[in-house]
Amino acid sequence: MSRCGSQKFVLLQSDFLLLTFMGVQAVFLVGFMASGKSTIGPELARRQSWEFIDLDSRIEAREQKTVPEIFRERGEPGFRRAETAALTELTQNLQRSSVVALGGGAFVQPQNRELLQSWPTVFLNAPLDELWRRGQQDAIERPLRTDRDQFSRLYAERLPSYRLSTFTVETEAKKLTDICAEIERALALATPAGSGGFTAGRHTSSRRESN
Repeated sequence: MSRCGSQKFVLLQSDFLLLTFMGVQAVFLVGFMASGKSTIGPELARRQSWEFIDLDSRIEAREQKTVPEIFRERGEPGFRRAETAALTELTQNLQRSSVVALGGGAFVQPQNRELLQSWPTVFLNAPLDELWRRGQQDAIERPLRTDRDQFSRLYAERLPSYRLSTFTVETEAKKLTDICAEIERALALATPAGSGGFTAGRHTSSRRESN
C-alpha cells in the first residue's frame, strides 16, 4: 500500500483540491532508473484521459540536444540546470491535467522538490536487483548507469530523497493496472473499468533517459 504522513497528506490534499477547482491536476512520478515511470505514466494518463509528459523529452526539445549529448557537453551540473529550467517552465504553464514522469535524479535536487511541493508525487520503487535486471533488458541509453556497484551506490544515495515523495508504491511483480489503481485510490481519482495486464517495468524502448 502507498503511505504518507497524515499532516503532509492534509496539506497536499488542500492544494490538490484547489488545483482541481482551477481545472488542472497533475501527478509527478518519481523513481530510480527502470522503475517503470515511462510505462506506468502513459497508462495512468490514458485511464484518466490526461496528458502524459516526459520531463526528459521536454528537456531535449528545449535544448535541441539529447540527454546523453547534454551530459557529454555540459556534465551533470549543466544537465541539472537544464532540468530545473524545464521543470520550472512546465509547472508554471500546465494547460491540461497531466501525469509527469521525472528523470531519476530530478527529485533529488532540492530546488526541484520545492517546485513540486503543491503537487502529489509518487515514488515507484522496486528491489535493487529487479531495477538492475530491468535496466539490463531495456535499450535505453542512461548516462549514469555504468556498473552494478555504481548503480547500487547511486540508488542508496537517492533513496532518502525519493522517500520524501507523497506516496510510495512498490511495483515488483504487480500488474500495470494494479499499480495505476493503487495510485488512483491514493489520490481519490476515478478508477476506469477494463484495462490491460502488462507488468510494470517490462518493456523495451530506444528512448534516451537521464538517470
